Amino acid sequence: MLKLQIIITSTRPGRVGLPVGQWFAERAQSHGGFKVEVVDLAEINLPFLDEPNHPRLRQYTHQHTKDWSATIDSGDAYVFVMPEYNYGMNAPMKNAIDYLHQEWQHKPVGFVSYGGVSAGTRAVQMAKQVVTTLKMVPLPEAVSIPFVAQFLDDEGRIQPNDVMNTSADALLAELLRYAEALAPLRA
Repeated sequence: MLKLQIIITSTRPGRVGLPVGQWFAERAQSHGGFKVEVVDLAEINLPFLDEPNHPRLRQYTHQHTKDWSATIDSGDAYVFVMPEYNYGMNAPMKNAIDYLHQEWQHKPVGFVSYGGVSAGTRAVQMAKQVVTTLKMVPLPEAVSIPFVAQFLDDEGRIQPNDVMNTSADALLAELLRYAEALAPLRA
């Protein structure tokens, strides 16, 4: 079974990314097409890029980079659960992407973004430019959650609406199709 890694990119205390990521992971489990792994950048806690060699060489000197490499290498598809900071992706997300090179290649990537009126869509557009440079395949299907706070219940869990659920299902279906189609390139 192909592995989908859902990467929660916000590391800020009080972040909404964690409950959004947990909701999407539950939806992905229900989909049934993937082995689902949640990867939380707050737990990974990568320092600002500190490797002396270019990532394309895979000559990592630090254990945290070797561990990050092994985690990402094991995935077949990714979903970035991401906020928007000042029209762009947040720094921990960009840092985590930049640590590696070959590990990302020939894998589809989807986006679950959230925020205010723009629902994080401007940050997604920025991220798509970055991931294509690493030979990832960004999908047009996405989950965009505007005014995300309205979907949090009293326990801090996401209570999705029909649009969110339908968008999640469409994204998961396409991720599976692309992950299967790209498998020969990853072999």
